[in-house]
Amino acid sequence: MIGLLAYVDRSLMVFYMLGILVYFIYSIILKKNKALYVLLAAAYITGVEVFLRMTKAFVFYETGKYAVMFFVLLGILYLGFKRNAISYIGYILLLLPGVLVSLDAISYDANFRTTVLFNLSGPLCLSFAAIFCYGRTISLKNFLKVLDFIVYPLISTVVYIILYTPDIQEVVTGTASNAALSGGYGPNQVATVLGLGMFILFSRLLIPYRNIIVQWCMMFLMIVMTYRALLTFSRGGVLISLIISVVFIVFIYVSSNIKSKAKITVKVLSLLGVALMVWSYTLVQTGGLIGNRYANEDALGREKEDVTTGRVDLLAVEIDAFKENPIFGIGIGQGKFQFREEMGIISASHNEISRMLSEHGLLGILALLILLIAPMLTKMKGRKNIYFYPFLLFWGLTIVTTSMRIAAPAFIYALCLLNIDYAPKKKPALHRK
Repeated sequence: MIGLLAYVDRSLMVFYMLGILVYFIYSIILKKNKALYVLLAAAYITGVEVFLRMTKAFVFYETGKYAVMFFVLLGILYLGFKRNAISYIGYILLLLPGVLVSLDAISYDANFRTTVLFNLSGPLCLSFAAIFCYGRTISLKNFLKVLDFIVYPLISTVVYIILYTPDIQEVVTGTASNAALSGGYGPNQVATVLGLGMFILFSRLLIPYRNIIVQWCMMFLMIVMTYRALLTFSRGGVLISLIISVVFIVFIYVSSNIKSKAKITVKVLSLLGVALMVWSYTLVQTGGLIGNRYANEDALGREKEDVTTGRVDLLAVEIDAFKENPIFGIGIGQGKFQFREEMGIISASHNEISRMLSEHGLLGILALLILLIAPMLTKMKGRKNIYFYPFLLFWGLTIVTTSMRIAAPAFIYALCLLNIDYAPKKKPALHRK
């Protein structure tokens, strides 16, 4: 219904956004299980962010990340945080010198919010979410509920995209990323969130819903999300979803008994058959061009010289900027202007790691090391989380292909820090009179 309403009148989505904020603020303040509602609120914003961007419901472009930060800060205010989470405060402090460097270098046609906060909003969102999640324990049932709250708004997104899309064969004329098939919005971001939805629903194939009707509905939606993600012609989100799905299969297979392994094998083989049919159908719908896209060929079948669609050139400029300013970097947001001068284009970085190197220098390297080492330490201390490696990998691969332009990599990174309690709640014993 939400997807349909967005298609009928996009202005209604402003009220939808306000409703989301009011509902979750009310729930966090008045409900008892505040930690759960903080996670549900952040999860829902993570899932709905791209949808609200494409329907023009946000006042500011970064509203989604600001909302996630607001909810987790509200949770920290009520519940506090673990002492060891202070490493993420150190992560943010390492990025602050980059602000001072950029103050002297900000161009006359840029302002503080769009130049500095645009690039800092992602790291800030990650840091606050990680501080809240670090060391917290959540039941498997509630953890899966959090994942569901990411998926729910993605269902609205898919419905809107399907209704928005014109005749597919009319708009598919090449192998470039296609905004017309992505709800009129950035294919890269749409493919990323749909890819995340694909993975979450795939994981529910192996950890099924209790209700069989819900299970079949969700599996159908997984197929639809896969089809629509392919149609964006943006490869990153789809390939990342496939990679982390394989990793998830490996870890859940290893930790299962023989009977469960047999069930997993049957499910995976069945899914491979369905995936082949989806791919074949997409090939037909796009006149074979989707095959060319993934083979790195143009519409005429000629191999493209650069499989990264220009990202290597941007990476080279950022590496050069790091070499010239190895200690403090060139300043937050200055990479974009560096590209303008050296390459004659206006482009923000697609790679968060190289951006950290160029704009923060050696301090950026130290900040990245914190992000890599801190979650591994939680794992070494015995934290249990079957989603740990897939989610950490999702974060790493996503920030390399789409930077941190959306809240998803930040919040998913934070989720891998949670400790999952797999023990079912014991039912109270019945006492005879």
